[in-house]
Amino acid sequence: MRRYGESSREPHVNESSTGWHDEEKNQAESRQGSDAHDTIDLQSLKAQSLAGSQLPPPPDGGLHAWLKVFGGFLVYINIWGFTLAYGTFQSYYTFALLQDESPSAISWIGTVQGWLLIVVGVLSGPLFDLGYFRSMLYTGNFLIVFGIMMLSLCKTYWQVFLAQGICMGLGAGLLYIPSLALVGIWFEKKRAMAFGIVMSGIAVGGVIYIIMFDQLIDKAGFPWTIRAIGFVALACALLSFPALLSGSSMLARPRKRRALFDASAVKDKLFIIFTFCTFCTFLGYIVPYFYIPTFAQQKLGASQSVSLYMLIGALAGSFFGRIGSGVLAHYIGSIVTWGLCALSSGILSLCWISIETQASFIAFSVFWGFLSAALVTLPSAAFASISPDMSRLGTRIGMSWSVSSIATLIGSPIAGALLKTKSNGETDFLGPQLWSGICLIVGSALLLVFWAVTKKKLKKGWRI
Repeated sequence: MRRYGESSREPHVNESSTGWHDEEKNQAESRQGSDAHDTIDLQSLKAQSLAGSQLPPPPDGGLHAWLKVFGGFLVYINIWGFTLAYGTFQSYYTFALLQDESPSAISWIGTVQGWLLIVVGVLSGPLFDLGYFRSMLYTGNFLIVFGIMMLSLCKTYWQVFLAQGICMGLGAGLLYIPSLALVGIWFEKKRAMAFGIVMSGIAVGGVIYIIMFDQLIDKAGFPWTIRAIGFVALACALLSFPALLSGSSMLARPRKRRALFDASAVKDKLFIIFTFCTFCTFLGYIVPYFYIPTFAQQKLGASQSVSLYMLIGALAGSFFGRIGSGVLAHYIGSIVTWGLCALSSGILSLCWISIETQASFIAFSVFWGFLSAALVTLPSAAFASISPDMSRLGTRIGMSWSVSSIATLIGSPIAGALLKTKSNGETDFLGPQLWSGICLIVGSALLLVFWAVTKKKLKKGWRI
């Protein structure tokens, strides 16, 4: 069966294969004593073959390019919607469906889903480079919708863990990096803006699924509430197919085979610093999203409904934050905007310590969503700007974010371990607040180093 991205008439060119080197060696031996013209021809042939494995310059606009953005937006509604809405599921599982399980055990369902979402990029990135995007698009969307529908039938912890944690996590992972890489291939100057629009689907998905769950759970029950959410996810998946596959002939050319691991990346100073930056920011980024409802109820005495809509406020703020940060990055650079947002988010997280009223916490939630949105949106745009070879973009993003995914997996559990109960029975949130703020401030310091090294290496101005 012919793979997507391969030509049916031309053989796949693999410069690193033994056959290519043997042929070149034999040709060189047979041409000993020939004139310089033959040598030039051989070098020209090799250069043309290598050029054929590279992608063409980004069109940076046009119908097909913006359809990719729309398709990626729909994909992100599904793959991140459940992840950021997990606070709603955590509450329901704790008090209803899985009330015999500990809150810590229940939280692992959401963290494993988020971890798989990112770490599967190790495989999905190279597969994208090989032209398997079509297969991953179909398989990933199927696993997400199938996982949601199976979740509607779940009654035990291990069933929920398999359906929501494993199945949906694997499906999301197959779509996460390739969707970004595909948009990155079609854009250059407007890449940050395009990524911002795509990732605004994160907030849209979270808001839609939280509101649907809240409005339907008492009227329709858990099974049909989840099925209704599944039908929305199915609609997004079906609409994303034609959008993401339109104009795919740009990728239908022989491309160089890539290993799952790009050894040259570990020697790239920018790659290493970038990975440290994302790791530190991911440690603190997700913590407020997990604890906004709990803090509102236990610390401020808010009702469950009000605390839920505080989380929606944060997600709504992130919608505008993702678009706004993308637009700002278009003018002052992705790395600069990323660093400013990381620093602002860290300071805001420390300000969380002094909040004592519901009104001020509502304002905090909205501002948190707005400022922290760039911590997920801009890393991919920044990485694309430092990638030496766009045809290996998927592989390198997958490698870097597989390391960062560990931070996603352990960040919230560490914050949970820092929760303390006072002698009067009141929960002390100082630990998670400090953890989130310090991690983000350290991340912003690393981003300053990343900006300086990038500026020096690429010999560009401060707008990077």
